[in-house]
Amino acid sequence: MQLKQTSDRRPRVDEIFDYLHNEIGSMRLKPGDRISEADIAAKFGVSRQPVRDAFSRLESLDLLLIRPQRATEVRKFSTREIEKSRFVRAAVEKEVLDLAARRCDAAGAAVLDDCIAGQRNVIAERNFEAFGNLDYAFHQALCKIAEVEFAFDVISVEKAKVDRLCTLGLARLDRMPPLLKDHETIAEAVKAHDSKAAVAAGILHLSRLDSTIDLISAEHSNYFEQEQD
Repeated sequence: MQLKQTSDRRPRVDEIFDYLHNEIGSMRLKPGDRISEADIAAKFGVSRQPVRDAFSRLESLDLLLIRPQRATEVRKFSTREIEKSRFVRAAVEKEVLDLAARRCDAAGAAVLDDCIAGQRNVIAERNFEAFGNLDYAFHQALCKIAEVEFAFDVISVEKAKVDRLCTLGLARLDRMPPLLKDHETIAEAVKAHDSKAAVAAGILHLSRLDSTIDLISAEHSNYFEQEQD
């Protein structure tokens, strides 16, 4: 069924990108699934060029695997790429948390309190998708408090590379409370201007992905690329 035409002026490539990004991030399109330029073009009622452009952007985020003369696939997880992504994100987040703890004022503290309250509410509602969105908002707020909002551009790119893993992990409701606890600890350290504690809590928070990777690789080994040592 063809999607209804939208009345806004966003380029169609953005619309296609957003649609596919959401389908992949939510795991409705799973690692290894094949997608066709022709099918997506027909769905949106466009030529293949905007689809090709959207595919290229998704490939740059490690979400698609495009191979000449072969079917385009949703990219499987790569343990090497996950390790690289986490290294970059950890380096940036350490600086963000250090600066946020030094620069947090009453207004910043209030924003963090609101972020935490929102996360508690969605956990009570057992809404893991909303929790994932609020996780982004929390880290973006920390960048703003640190006065390095540009840092969130890096963080969001690196987060996008592992969001699918997080989606699978958060689908297990018992995994949300520990993440909320991490956020609470980070927020309290930032509000107390305790840079050391904020950075330590941030490192612990990022390490939570280890158990998620182990669990998913055990249950869904077909979601991971076969990599040579």
